[in-house]
Amino acid sequence: MKVEFAPRSVPLQRRLQTAAVAQWIFSFLGLAQCCTAAFIALFFTRFWLVSALYAVWWFIDREKPRKGGRRSHVLRNCVVWRYMRDYFPITLMKTAELDPRQNYLVGFHPHGVLAAGAFLNFCTEASGFSTLFPGITPHLMMLSLWFRIPFFRDYAMSGGLVSSDKESASYVLQKPEGGNLLAIIVGGAQEALDARPGSFTLLLKNRKGFVRLAIQHGTPLVPAFSFGENDLFDQVKNPKGSWLRRIQHCLQQIMGISLPLFHARGIFQYSFGVIPYRRPICTVVGKPIPVQKKHKPSEEEVDQVHEKYLNELSNLFEKHKAKYNIPEDKHLEFI
Repeated sequence: MKVEFAPRSVPLQRRLQTAAVAQWIFSFLGLAQCCTAAFIALFFTRFWLVSALYAVWWFIDREKPRKGGRRSHVLRNCVVWRYMRDYFPITLMKTAELDPRQNYLVGFHPHGVLAAGAFLNFCTEASGFSTLFPGITPHLMMLSLWFRIPFFRDYAMSGGLVSSDKESASYVLQKPEGGNLLAIIVGGAQEALDARPGSFTLLLKNRKGFVRLAIQHGTPLVPAFSFGENDLFDQVKNPKGSWLRRIQHCLQQIMGISLPLFHARGIFQYSFGVIPYRRPICTVVGKPIPVQKKHKPSEEEVDQVHEKYLNELSNLFEKHKAKYNIPEDKHLEFI
């Protein structure tokens, strides 16, 4: 006997999509604090052994975020990410094939407020990464601070997130048989402070560490631009030199993470909240830029490759911007 289920109504689908995005927001804004609190609180209950055993495991496993992480195909393919994809929606587009016999270093731009496109496209299979790039295993770098949080570190690694330090990057890019892709959000937390609708400012002019890394490993550089990434949230005005920007900069120096004052819509109303707007995101992955391997590249060599990267990224933006209703007079600005 064949059982047929009625299709979900549109309102139900929208509620599920909103719930999926809400849990993602919570996972990065609240889950870390909850995990820390739970780890400490368990020591004062009859379940203290759980935290004690985890502490031992944590110590033994402390280098894992620098050694490629520990991904879970079950979590990467979880249905909740498909609901999150459909909420905006988010799509992934390739412009060239990637050879699975090589490793690649992808520069992701812009950071946006919470890097939604980077997370969903490289840390889940909701947008079909493995179908678009067969034989390629994606990794996304995240601040090392997050991997110091008990329980949360395992959740982060399950999607393919790795620690953002040179040792971690080298481990991924040194895979002899190839097939690894390391995505770096080059603008980082500081760029998030300039993320607002209509902004195309990238913190990239003097960021050359990722280029040096690519040269040292002979890894092709791949530019990627995420159209719509900055349109998800409004942000309180914080021009450079303002008291708010100075406070945010000081907190970033101390904590290592930026604290943009962002807002959008709520779960049950559309006036105010921390749930992002329903605005489409399309991450366009450009063609690889060949890089000649050199263990100790000179500043001039790094500058040459960096300039070529900026040109390729600009060309990628100019070629595709009309598809996403970006005015002809809008161009990328590198600071």
